[in-house]
Amino acid sequence: MKTTNKLRIYITIVCISFLQGLQFGPSPVLAAISEHYPDVSRSMVQMLITAPSLVGMVFALLCGVLVTKISKKKLLLAAAFVAFAVGMVPLFTDSFPVLFAMRTIYGFSLGLATALNTAVVAEWFTGDERVIAMGVQSASVGAGIAVITATAGRLGNVDFSKSYWINVVGAVCFVLILLCLPDTGKTESEGGKGARVNTQVFLIALLAFLENFFLISYTTNISMHIEGSFANSASVAGTLTSIFSVAQIVIGLLLGAVSKVTKKATMSVAMLSFALGALLLVVFPQNLPLLGIGSFLCGFSQGCFIPTSMVEASNAVPASAAAMAAGIVSSANCLGQIVSPVVLNAVSKALFGSTSSQNTFILCAIGMTISAVAGFVIMKEK
Repeated sequence: MKTTNKLRIYITIVCISFLQGLQFGPSPVLAAISEHYPDVSRSMVQMLITAPSLVGMVFALLCGVLVTKISKKKLLLAAAFVAFAVGMVPLFTDSFPVLFAMRTIYGFSLGLATALNTAVVAEWFTGDERVIAMGVQSASVGAGIAVITATAGRLGNVDFSKSYWINVVGAVCFVLILLCLPDTGKTESEGGKGARVNTQVFLIALLAFLENFFLISYTTNISMHIEGSFANSASVAGTLTSIFSVAQIVIGLLLGAVSKVTKKATMSVAMLSFALGALLLVVFPQNLPLLGIGSFLCGFSQGCFIPTSMVEASNAVPASAAAMAAGIVSSANCLGQIVSPVVLNAVSKALFGSTSSQNTFILCAIGMTISAVAGFVIMKEK
């Protein structure tokens, strides 16, 4: 590891993770937003969570080139500023198109944060320290989602628009990154060659696409899944999403130990965890303790799969190509999130005659189980 204060790097990792967590800020109030804008389709409301991934996918891919022109620190400062600025705009206008546009622009911040979080870890940590650092990164994302969704749910319990204040997180992250992250300048390619990736990176990206395609259904459907089943549904949805995030924190901190046991099957185990969690959501939609367990298992999946896929991708290429590899996997993550609501709702309607969250979770449990088998085969042949 490069010589610097480890605490400063970990603080930076936490800040970048919180910027990523802002993607899920609207999650606890999606049902309220849908009710407030009755002329807006269910899929469009759900895309407040997934639309940032469209722009994020582009900038995650561009990140491998951008870091050779602009330092990681400057890119991260830009990401934090944009996340704060566009997140505050909807407070001043009651317009779904404006809200949707600002969420889409936030994708710039999401794409840079997702790719650069891995790049920062790859730059400052090696070997087992990298696995541990990626576990901390995953735990930080989980903590960010937990704090952001729980706070947003409470802020928006009476008036959903008050939940937008959660984007002040972007300003806090800007200050901490400015103070804590050393500016190491532009990334130099090894041997004067451009960043290159290999087939293994693209196979990992395929698994990442499948994981996120099904996994994002939890965030986009949990609020609607419990609507009417509990008093203060927004707060309950925020609590369940926080449980989802706590699981991500727990597995993130234990990732080094878990991966030593699961080895090449780590990503498949993560996928099966979601499948079981989704099954519990389907069978016990009004049982809060079991909904909590299901949420925990879904969060475990994200906390285990995402950092593992990033470690596998960064280990498959030279250090100079780490940002590019992370960008490709991040883009696969984003693409899976983007197409998920539209495709799952369409398939649900075709097979079951409706687009209910219950039907969506059934499809995801089945799909993720099949994906887990594919992941086992791919990683076994590595």
